[in-house]
Amino acid sequence: MALHVNANLALRLVHDEAKRLDAPQRDPRAQLAAQFIPAGARILDLGHGGGETLRDLVPFGCAYEAVDHLAHGKGSLIHGLTGAEFPTRAATESDIILMLGQLERVADLDGLFTHLRFCKQDVIVSYCPADLPGGAARAARGFANHLVYADLIRLFDRYGFRIECTAPVSDVEMMFRLTPGGRVAPVAACDVAVVSESDAASFGDRLGVQLVNGLLPGEARIHHMTFAALRESLAAARESYDLVIVGVGNAMFQPLIGDDILRILARAKSAIGIFGTAYRELIPRPMIERVIDRLDVWYAPYADDVMLYGRGRSNAVHLGDWSIGQFPLTQSSLDEPLQIGANIGAEIPLDRTIELIQRHRKVYSARLHPLLCALTSAEYVAYAEEASGHMPGVVSGKFRSMLVDVFGRGYPERAFFMVDRDAVARYKARVHANVAGMRARVAAMLRNVAVAG
Repeated sequence: MALHVNANLALRLVHDEAKRLDAPQRDPRAQLAAQFIPAGARILDLGHGGGETLRDLVPFGCAYEAVDHLAHGKGSLIHGLTGAEFPTRAATESDIILMLGQLERVADLDGLFTHLRFCKQDVIVSYCPADLPGGAARAARGFANHLVYADLIRLFDRYGFRIECTAPVSDVEMMFRLTPGGRVAPVAACDVAVVSESDAASFGDRLGVQLVNGLLPGEARIHHMTFAALRESLAAARESYDLVIVGVGNAMFQPLIGDDILRILARAKSAIGIFGTAYRELIPRPMIERVIDRLDVWYAPYADDVMLYGRGRSNAVHLGDWSIGQFPLTQSSLDEPLQIGANIGAEIPLDRTIELIQRHRKVYSARLHPLLCALTSAEYVAYAEEASGHMPGVVSGKFRSMLVDVFGRGYPERAFFMVDRDAVARYKARVHANVAGMRARVAAMLRNVAVAG
């Protein structure tokens, strides 16, 4: 007996006010399926395995259509599936295809999944694997196929579906949400150690940690350490790391540069540095050169650093200060001058701090990254170099290095100068491109480590 299905089957919107609030919700399969469905989805239920309960449970704005009313004496549509019977157009126009309590009764699974693969929609399906308890009673329940869990996974994979999520319906039944997309490479977890200046939560430190977390792939397991407590961290560190990152964009200085950095680098399969230098007169050149030599790539924020310590080295790259990517180019509005001292810390969230700095047309800063933030909005800025507590007359040198990178020249301390906004925009574009290259390089390094492993 041939069954002809209307291929133009309409998906009717389920009006939320028409849902029965007092409808019975006893079917655990329908309740679980509703959790898998996004709001506003167009749902085609092949077999209506959720019953009326599912219609009442679908999220806000969903359009729901079931094909159980097309059943005939031999069973529902999906049971006696033939090529002429599959509602191809309705399935293609849907967002979610449901098959609850039906897949076990389909004799031609390959024919069904051929149609599903053509539709290229997400599928929510339940199944009772034969290797779960109760498998011996399958024939008595009218099941037409008897797949164990591994067979089921191979079936999904063969037709280009990956499992987006899964959950048990009961002790004998599982539910899957399948997404078309072909075979995907398995996620390879990686261990990454990140060594930053301190956990004092200064403005620049917080920006750097946020940026380095965004640089790494989602599967990375990150171990954050600080230079100040690196010796203690080494005692609890892993035996090896796929990647060690020294610095998060800030400057290194004495006494942070020492043998402890080399000890953590000795555990690295690959390593990069994202740091500049400050108080350069106090840095032992042989020590910082040993650190740089151990890195696969050193991403220096300032051209001064590359000229001083990276000249002739193939692994030294001028990155620029990547924190500028967190500061949008905008227009300030307040005439009241803003003075930023050396103790700007964590009492205000990062986004609020950035918003506060960018309100003022005139900004004076004793810290580097608040000044960099001000360059994207203020009309006039001034700065004061940070003096060394170890030797009189020695200053950090970071401000001048940054200003030369951005404007091509330095400016005197404690004197306001006009901001060249075009120069800031060009610098920001260069840094954006450099960071994209760094992200690609880090991804390639982790892939190579994974393959070698």
